[in-house]
Amino acid sequence: MIVIKFGGHAMTDEEGLFAKAVQGALDMGEDCIIVHGGGPQIDAALKEANIAPNFLGGFRVTTPEVFEIVQRVLTGGVLRNVVAQLRNAGINAVGLSGRDGGLLIAKKMEKLVDGSPAELGQVGEVVRVDTSILDALISSGFLPVVSSVAVEGDENSENSLVGLNVNADLAAGAIAGAVKASTLIFMTDVAGIYRNWPDTSSLITSISSAELRSIKGEFAEGMAPKVLACLNAIEAGAQSVRIIDGKDPKAFALALRGMGGTVVTP
Repeated sequence: MIVIKFGGHAMTDEEGLFAKAVQGALDMGEDCIIVHGGGPQIDAALKEANIAPNFLGGFRVTTPEVFEIVQRVLTGGVLRNVVAQLRNAGINAVGLSGRDGGLLIAKKMEKLVDGSPAELGQVGEVVRVDTSILDALISSGFLPVVSSVAVEGDENSENSLVGLNVNADLAAGAIAGAVKASTLIFMTDVAGIYRNWPDTSSLITSISSAELRSIKGEFAEGMAPKVLACLNAIEAGAQSVRIIDGKDPKAFALALRGMGGTVVTP
């Protein structure tokens, strides 16, 4: 099982390279789950609504008004486009949000990656993943595509009327751990994890989860959630995580062969 997080500038794919890469994984006999983001699309929708994007520690501060836009853009726009792109390439994709079937249950996030307290509004951290809907779709020959909104709840219950915005990296990490993925591949707009961003010579090619955890507080902006997602995925049962440049058409093929980017191991 491979979980693929598709997001950032990697989503500006007019040549269908992403669909071809996914088909390559399927041709190898791998089951796949795709989790998508949509930061640029959300920013554009917020701009139309005259709402300035607000981030704290790499997370989007999400008021109720912002959440409605996030949910509309992700589940009503981006999700449908990703599914259409895949189906146009002959892949039997089906879209769902993390709220469907209680797939993702999350509690409100109260701390940043470095442990400092934060008021983020309707931002969630996943506490439970119900994989039954994913299992049913895959066994029926579908490729699930998941948008990263969740139901508010805890380990035992949920309030299905309340939704939370979950960072797509963290959603992918939670799902990868829950399905015990052989690998989680982050297709993003950087070549991997940099120890000293933006120094490109500081790219980390391989790192253990223990070492990464020891330095997780050093990362900022969008890299902080990715690092946390890597750690969460490994801790929950994923066998490896690889971060690659999704704009490079060769990077995904290399990742399927266990090469390129940054690999995080148990």
